[in-house]
Amino acid sequence: MALPFPMEKGLTLPQDCRHFLHSLRMRSKYALFLAFVVVVFVFIEKENKIISRVSDKLKQIPQSLVDANSTDPALVLAENASLLSLSELDSAFTQLQSRLRNLSLQLGVAPAEEAEEETTEWEQESRPPAEAPPRRHLLLMATTRTGSSFVGEFFNQQGNIFYLFEPLWHIERTVSFEQGGANAAGSALVYRDVLKQLFLCDLYLLEHFIIPAPEDHLTQFVFRRGSSRSLCEDPVCTPLVKKVFEKYPCKNRRCGLLNMTLASEACRRKEHMAIKAVRIRQLEFLQPLAEDPRLDLRVIQLVRDPRAVLASRMVAFADKYETWKKWLAKGQDQLREEEVQRLKGNCESIRLSAELGLRQPAWLRGRYMLVRYEDVALRPLQKAQEMYRFAGIPLTPQVEDWIQKNTQAAHDGIYSTQKNSSEQFEKWRFSMPFKLAQVVQAACGPAMRLFGYKPVQDAASLSNRSVSLLEERGTFWVT
Repeated sequence: MALPFPMEKGLTLPQDCRHFLHSLRMRSKYALFLAFVVVVFVFIEKENKIISRVSDKLKQIPQSLVDANSTDPALVLAENASLLSLSELDSAFTQLQSRLRNLSLQLGVAPAEEAEEETTEWEQESRPPAEAPPRRHLLLMATTRTGSSFVGEFFNQQGNIFYLFEPLWHIERTVSFEQGGANAAGSALVYRDVLKQLFLCDLYLLEHFIIPAPEDHLTQFVFRRGSSRSLCEDPVCTPLVKKVFEKYPCKNRRCGLLNMTLASEACRRKEHMAIKAVRIRQLEFLQPLAEDPRLDLRVIQLVRDPRAVLASRMVAFADKYETWKKWLAKGQDQLREEEVQRLKGNCESIRLSAELGLRQPAWLRGRYMLVRYEDVALRPLQKAQEMYRFAGIPLTPQVEDWIQKNTQAAHDGIYSTQKNSSEQFEKWRFSMPFKLAQVVQAACGPAMRLFGYKPVQDAASLSNRSVSLLEERGTFWVT
């Protein structure tokens, strides 16, 4: 007998409940899948950051190191891009993380878990290498017999400086200028423009002022070539040509004619340039050089006690001081006025330039330093360190050794750069007549007061070594 309704084997839920449960299971699967994708995405992003950081470091190491460690991030990512399963992806990232950590330790890079905590250190490590120091253009500005040849050697002995000794001598010998007025200003402009081109390593310009004129950029008449090491070292020092006379040969080796092309190229290869010049009198004419964007000008003005300068000039340039010698010998009461005015004009020119530099106008700020020769003679190494610090150039042991050897030497010629500096700088005071010192003190009083040189009141004080002629100067001199 058939039952009025079919029997079911088990209880069944309503259809709405079945749909709800099915929907819930599907949503859970999607949620889990989405969460997994997010986790993988975050992990990938984290590893990409590490890869980027390490890639920057890899650019700084030889390719052989990269190949040896098999840690090229680009290759690893290429392999990961072809993985087909999440398990393989997880395995690959684990392997990548291990490799990255090992390479990070080799390169000194913080691992991923430490990088987030040490962001500042990582940023410092990942900065590009420091740029080469800027090229400095140093002018040693002085007058004759102030010790500028000696102080110039402080820069001539430094291997990364292209040093020129008195290149403006050729202009003075070639171009005629009268003393004072518009002619003095004209000469200052010519000197300034030539100086600028020399700082730009245009040594060809000198050819127009060298007599006799160079042929094919070769000359044997560059003034005091041997006082510029840069003109006597390879490759500027070419093989010697027999039977060719050079008026100013190199000191420690024999070289052929100076090739201005090779000299200009050597100038450009050096990191810095320095020029010693006793023919630049007015500091204000250097403003265009200080403002030229191609130059980074530094001016060191070297001064010396004007009494010592005159005493030295009367020996070195005896013919030009015959009037002074006759005045001293004949015992006349008064020196010729034009001689006194010339002396006073020289002192005033030096003083006005120094006052301008010490005022520090905007165009000279950080570009001017005033140095007394006497301070250099007493403390040569200390003053050399101060000058190099001012110039922004590291002082090398080579220069320090030269200073140690050449400031204790007994040799003391008129143009010598070797001397026992602490003994020689006041040697003049024991032979100068007191009335000559009086003339200098009267004519150069303002300059002496500015630079800290004390006047003497009698002959006994002049020749008494225990009576100091110097006022102490500190950092006032570095501006």
